[in-house]
Amino acid sequence: MGFHEVRFPASLSFGSVGGPVRHTDIVALANGYEERNTPWAHSRRRYDAGMAMRGLDDIEALIAFFEARRGQMYGFRWKDWADYKSCNASAGPHFDDLVIATGDGTETGFQLSRLYYSGGHSYTRPITKPVAGSVLVGLDNVEQQEGPDFTVDTTTGRVIFATPPAAGQAITAGFEFDVPVRFDTDRINISMASFQAGEVPDVPVIEVRV
Repeated sequence: MGFHEVRFPASLSFGSVGGPVRHTDIVALANGYEERNTPWAHSRRRYDAGMAMRGLDDIEALIAFFEARRGQMYGFRWKDWADYKSCNASAGPHFDDLVIATGDGTETGFQLSRLYYSGGHSYTRPITKPVAGSVLVGLDNVEQQEGPDFTVDTTTGRVIFATPPAAGQAITAGFEFDVPVRFDTDRINISMASFQAGEVPDVPVIEVRV
């Protein structure tokens, strides 16, 4: 799959609408009960970038970005302002925000992930597009140094240690991240008269698996 490691202008995604989408198959039984099942292990996010367009300069930037991605052809990074870091919205990432794995004495590579927890149930979301320079990592509550202790592949979200963490060591991380997406259309319709009257273009964006 073609993917450009470039972020949609964050100033344009701010003000967009969207969020996670789940797919649930529901069968209503004759006795009134339901059977529910989902073929998706992970949610898929959808956004509308058109809602964030505020002026002609924004429209020009949108068209340039759309053309450079060849419409739906190439994926790109998207900053979801409602969910873009490992900690609470009011805080900054810290190396012990999340436990992402436990060492076994042999493995050196570990996938970044984001935990969602509510009411005794949780969901772990793989993070494949961390923001360069934002990833902080710890081992058993001791912060590690990027470079000598570990490296980060920002195209996959893998943390690679120089030395395998010991068996039982808690591997923690804090970070900011983007969502891998593509345009969900090969056409952008813009009427300048309508735009100046307050009507925004429809620019659908959808998460892709990478």
